Amino acid sequence: MSASNDTSPQLVRGVGLSEATALNMIDMIGVGPFITIPLIVAAAGGPQAMLGWIAGAVLAICDGLVWAELGAAMPGSGGSYRYLSECYGPRRLGRLMSFLFIWQLSFSAPLSVASGCIGLSQYAAYILPGLQRTHSASVVRWNAPGIGPMELHLVITNATFVAMATCVFAMILLYRNITVIGRLSKLLWVGVLGTIAWVIIAGVTHFNSQKAFDFPPGAFHLDNAFLLGLGSALLVATYDYWGYYNVCFIGDEIKDPARNIPRALVYSIVAVAAIYVVMNISILGVLPWRELAGIAKSETRFYVISTMMQRIYGPWAGYVAAVLIMWTAFASVFSLLLGYSRVPYAAARDGNYFRVFARVHSVHRFPNVSLLALGLISVVFCLLRLADVIAALVVIRIVIQFLVQAVGLLWLRSRRPDFPRPFRMWFYPIPALLAICGFAFVLASRRGNEIRYAAVILLLGLMIYFLRAWLEKVWPFEARAPVESAPAG
Repeated sequence: MSASNDTSPQLVRGVGLSEATALNMIDMIGVGPFITIPLIVAAAGGPQAMLGWIAGAVLAICDGLVWAELGAAMPGSGGSYRYLSECYGPRRLGRLMSFLFIWQLSFSAPLSVASGCIGLSQYAAYILPGLQRTHSASVVRWNAPGIGPMELHLVITNATFVAMATCVFAMILLYRNITVIGRLSKLLWVGVLGTIAWVIIAGVTHFNSQKAFDFPPGAFHLDNAFLLGLGSALLVATYDYWGYYNVCFIGDEIKDPARNIPRALVYSIVAVAAIYVVMNISILGVLPWRELAGIAKSETRFYVISTMMQRIYGPWAGYVAAVLIMWTAFASVFSLLLGYSRVPYAAARDGNYFRVFARVHSVHRFPNVSLLALGLISVVFCLLRLADVIAALVVIRIVIQFLVQAVGLLWLRSRRPDFPRPFRMWFYPIPALLAICGFAFVLASRRGNEIRYAAVILLLGLMIYFLRAWLEKVWPFEARAPVESAPAG
């Protein structure tokens, strides 16, 4: 493996502030908020689930400021790959950290894309109930030495094939010039905002405050059940807010990145946070929380918005809502594949990944091999259950990316105070510390299988890195330069 030659085709800076903000927002919104509100309500046990959305917004803003400072200072493609390398030292610990990021991305990026594809296929089942037909459902169990029992749920339904086809179609649309993709993102964004606006207007105009604020007894009692429920709700909300950093992965294709990357991050987080809070309060004002908690245990949890619209306007509205949410889900898949495909490309150009991923399309000048590889893995991950995909994705990302990145910013600030910083975190270091505490709280509240998945991925990544480092004689096995002896005198 080695870096690609500098004479190879370069990426095009063709994405402005409006396109970058649109890409972030369609990445953030996606299908998540439309399918996860029953899960959040069931986890929290009442309308106090809104605390999960609010806490998720605070966490997104705090972590977004970490990304904003790092993205403005290092405005190249790759995002966390570059940030972790620079924060911890590109020739020392940073080499390990950036490798582990690429390693986990091989799992988490396709999981993220697959979650959008699966969500789209579930809403398609509202229109075509036959898609719910199950062909195969199995559980693979094994015992990981030193970690414990693990299991993997594999499900094949008619909807599974719709999810796979969605991923393939997104790859086809992305197989073109970035300036064309920027225009496509704006078109998709219009559909996303139109869907959100209709849901909010419908909820507000039919709002019932008694339903929205029907808190059960002891709803805010700070006991262990409350904290575990809040942690579970925050995990799902974290998944729904993620995507605010997508612009950092395509830094080489952003116009005036030192200014536009922080702006796109802040604008998209604030806008989406306001949308989520208003939208979910309005939904709780139409559908009683007890009904939502019951829906969380049934197949109808996947299309709760269509259920709401059908109840308000009639059957036709349920079908229209399903189509619009499928549009929104596809927009998210489109944006996710675009951003993540640039990360292996950046690593390969640095010589820290297989050379083939550094290839750029000779005509349209985009990393075509990286796009196809991540897209095809995403197709395979469409075989997993949606709830398992979301939980595994969030835990893996927190353990191997978000925590070490926030700590890395603090370390970079203390170790290299003169490092160029076009954008400086507001109220430093409070947002970074709050982000670290928030992510640690989500992990502490988890008791599921996904913690073991993250541990296995981390251990395998460490083993692969140290074996590779030993073979290539790089940190921590690099040969030390001999000390020259003083000339005889």
